[in-house]
This record gives sequence, C-alpha cells and structure tokens, in this order.
Amino acid sequence: MIFEPTVWKDERGYFFESYNQNTFQKAGIKTHFVQDNQARSTFGVVRGLHYQLPPYAQAKLVRVIEGEVLDIVVDIRRDSPSYGQTFSLLLSADNKKQLFVPRGFAHGYAVTSPTAIFTYKCDNFYSKAHEAGIDIQDPALDIKLPFQWDEAIFSEKDKIWPKFGAHKMFK
Repeated sequence: MIFEPTVWKDERGYFFESYNQNTFQKAGIKTHFVQDNQARSTFGVVRGLHYQLPPYAQAKLVRVIEGEVLDIVVDIRRDSPSYGQTFSLLLSADNKKQLFVPRGFAHGYAVTSPTAIFTYKCDNFYSKAHEAGIDIQDPALDIKLPFQWDEAIFSEKDKIWPKFGAHKMFK
C-alpha cells in the first residue's frame, strides 16, 4: 500500500505528517509499530531481500528522508495468488512516498542517488535467529535495477541468501 502525505510548503520549508494512526486504520491497517530503524547508504548499495520468520515476522512502513532508492518487495506467502511476484517503487526525499510492506513479503532496496537515508517502522522486534533472505539477483524474480548488477554493492550476508525457490517458506 502506497501512502502519499499532504505536504504543506511555504517560505520556511515544508511540513507533513509522516505517520498518523487514524490514516492507517481508515486504510484497514491496524498495525502497532514497536521499532524504528534508519540506514544511510551510498550509490549502488543494495540491501535485501530480507524478512523475518514467524513469530518475529514484521510489517514495515518504509520511506526515504534523504536521496532516492528503488524499493523492492516480493510476495513470499505460499498461499497467496501473487506468490513470487515482485513490486518496486521509487521512494525519495522529494516525493515523500511511503510504502507499507505487510508481513509475508521479502523487502529490499537499491540506492540510486549519491547517498540515501532510509527509515522504517516495524510492527515486531528484530530477532537474529529469525532473519531470512532471498538472493535479489535470482533470475526467477526478474528484478531490474536502474544501474548494472556489477555496480551493486552488497553486504557479505546479502551475497549468500538462497534463490527464491530455496528460501524458507513463509506461511
């Protein structure tokens, strides 16, 4: 679900509500966020595809407060009609769009600006023992980046995630 806040601008700058529980409840989202995270990265950094296994699965509200990223999600809910489908969206400090990523989706992003600050709210706490991931370069997912894969900068952990068909199933 994509959220575009109303932004009020004047000679001083701008103001917008980055989160309002009533707005989310009206959209049918009754998520209670318990943790906020923030990451700064440089051009070409690719993070993901990450997810948490139950009982530590997480829904996320993601946005960019500096720069620009291509945000990517993959439906990993085995019984979903959109299982295995990917979705991507440009998130930037300029467009102020936010993406709600429900539980049951692997998530990642690629930094397309010189630097980016990416922030997100989670509805469950992180558990190292429950973290999982999928190889974002898996040809079966057919994910297209706005730059070449050989320009991508990965963490050691993100280089070794299994292909989509071999990932730990999310029920």
